[in-house]
Amino acid sequence: MRSDKIKRGVTKAPHRALLKAAGLTDEEINRPLIGIVNSFNEIVPGHIELRQIAEAAKKGVLIEGGTPLEFPSIAVCDGIAMNHEGMKYSLVSREIIADSIEIMVKAHGLDGMVLIPSCDKVVPGMLMAAARVNIPAIIVSGGAMLSGKFNGKKADLITVFEGVGKVCSGTMTNEELSSLEESACPTCGSCAGMFTANSMNCITEALGMAIPGNATIPAVYSERKRLAKKTGMQIMKLFKENVLPRDIMNEKAFDNALTVDMALGCSSNTVLHLTAIAHETGISLDLDKINQISNRTPNLCRLSPAGQHHIEDLYDAGGIVAVMKELSKEDLLNLDLNTVSLRSLRELILKTEKPNAEVIADINNPYSNTGGIRILRGNLAEDGAVVKQSAVDKDMMQVIARARVFDSEEDAVEAIAGGKIYPGDTVVIRYEGPKGGPGMKEMLTPTSMLAGMGLDKSVALITDGRFSGGTRGAAIGHVSPEAAEAGTIALVQNGDSIKIDIINGILQLMVDEEELMRRRSKLKLKQKNLSGYLKKYSKLVSSASTGAVCD
Repeated sequence: MRSDKIKRGVTKAPHRALLKAAGLTDEEINRPLIGIVNSFNEIVPGHIELRQIAEAAKKGVLIEGGTPLEFPSIAVCDGIAMNHEGMKYSLVSREIIADSIEIMVKAHGLDGMVLIPSCDKVVPGMLMAAARVNIPAIIVSGGAMLSGKFNGKKADLITVFEGVGKVCSGTMTNEELSSLEESACPTCGSCAGMFTANSMNCITEALGMAIPGNATIPAVYSERKRLAKKTGMQIMKLFKENVLPRDIMNEKAFDNALTVDMALGCSSNTVLHLTAIAHETGISLDLDKINQISNRTPNLCRLSPAGQHHIEDLYDAGGIVAVMKELSKEDLLNLDLNTVSLRSLRELILKTEKPNAEVIADINNPYSNTGGIRILRGNLAEDGAVVKQSAVDKDMMQVIARARVFDSEEDAVEAIAGGKIYPGDTVVIRYEGPKGGPGMKEMLTPTSMLAGMGLDKSVALITDGRFSGGTRGAAIGHVSPEAAEAGTIALVQNGDSIKIDIINGILQLMVDEEELMRRRSKLKLKQKNLSGYLKKYSKLVSSASTGAVCD
């Protein structure tokens, strides 16, 4: 056992004395020590119920003869952090989560881990940690929130964000918005649509790092607690077989994850996170490969914000295994890979049924013939940019737009709220990248305000920051190189024409090279007075094109 280094032999008597001071008996000390990594806190709605999930997972470990030892992880709610300085700390938290788990595991010689995330950066942070420390590990999340209802229609958090835009445009009253905020988020759990948190929980199944059902069983269902118990039991089997995260998360598993990602129409943030997770395994995930996989993968699901369905609907339709079953009909997945279930994907999907062809389309009648995400390149994004094409209106797939340039999200939001953005504009928000933000802010407020004002079908957004998984419209993020690294986005001026061709993967500033050279010679990069963790992060973080990792 890996934990022998802290408990076996005469020299470890002091160590055993400390374990006994924590209340452990000799019998418990002699068993495998399993870390229960709980990201519970009383702020994040997706994490408020994680004490129950952790207790269930511990019972599962005990059933199979292990000793569960719980320790915490931080978690940020992106919705609460949105549109103020708090959003600078969201992506940053992913690194702290991975680092802190590494520290706890290495310092205490644990034999395995049950990782309990729920929301956006916690899932990838924990997967990064699993790959990095490479001891037996398994994920069980807190589950998704149920959708709400407003005026007889389904609602979710994005409905509220877009309601702000409707109030600004005079199509909704403050009283109606107040009623909407009371009803849109009716339960605990990760927000109900195919936003980043649920996208990443879907990825856990596609990678093979979670038991089937992890992505879609709603948070308030008792089945979620039973899943946590089964997960606690399963980590002991992984320990006995010495099955490690890097055995499961190999190159073919990442191909599977990207394929499922494209079929589901996941958040564009999955590109950032999958690249970072792959980096921890020693695999380089090339952005052009993402386009290759997107080009061959039909889009089978249109969950909010791309459509009216929510995670509970995907659960009722058979979940991620049903999506993978449909993809397997065209041989789009590597089915013989091992998973934390200690069964291959082929075995997991064998008896799966898909009862709803509207929620999960038939492979021969998809929502579109290509996947949900597209990588764009051009002189404005030489190292790439990302768009969730499944949430873009067909009229915005190929346009030439007028640039309206802002050096911060706050300035852009002020202009949108003030009615200063018009059809045919493209809002360019720069100095919000990994280094320049720093922290690569997620910008749901400007996109949802435009949608609420009815401008999402005529106004594009381009940024070196990122967009929420709840964003709909021509919202192009992760532009690399970013403005703070003197990328071309730093040279854009008001009135410039920008060619956006999502179909062919092009993002081009329509300014000749001579003029760009003249602008570059006069460029003065915007500097920010940083302190604390953001100062450290800005010096360590890499480009969004390589996952914004800190090496």
